[in-house]
Amino acid sequence: MSLNIDKEVASMEGMTVNELREKFAAVFGEATNGRNKRWLIRRIAWRLQANEFGGLSQRAKDRAAELVNVADVRVTPPRNSQLESPAPTTTKTKRIKPPSDPRLPPAGTSIIRTYKGKSLEVRILDDGLEYDGVRYKSLSAVAKAITGSHCNGYRFFRLEDQG
Repeated sequence: MSLNIDKEVASMEGMTVNELREKFAAVFGEATNGRNKRWLIRRIAWRLQANEFGGLSQRAKDRAAELVNVADVRVTPPRNSQLESPAPTTTKTKRIKPPSDPRLPPAGTSIIRTYKGKSLEVRILDDGLEYDGVRYKSLSAVAKAITGSHCNGYRFFRLEDQG
């Protein structure tokens, strides 16, 4: 009996996942928890080829066993390790302020713009912006509060070409 792997794979493509799981159990002799159709098809095809044409050579099996020799591999450190009780270290952390946008003037200055006949003033703070007594995180948020629709704050306040 000659195996035609292309026909086998084509027939497996039309099977449901449960049918593939049954075929997997028949081919491998054990059930699987896998429910991924592509994985099941590949595994079954590999096993059918291995059964028909022979699996790995003894040399390949010996080399794999040599590479997988787990006797030298430690999963956990030894119990009496120096690493078990590391020396206490004291570290101090300092909150680093993200760099501000170079288009934005330094803190303490004001941006003044005339909009619809009204003079608007936005104060630049260390941690945001202030307009009309309310704090904002960005110029776009200020521009949205003024216009009622989203727009680029740097463009609205005519700062985009500066910096």
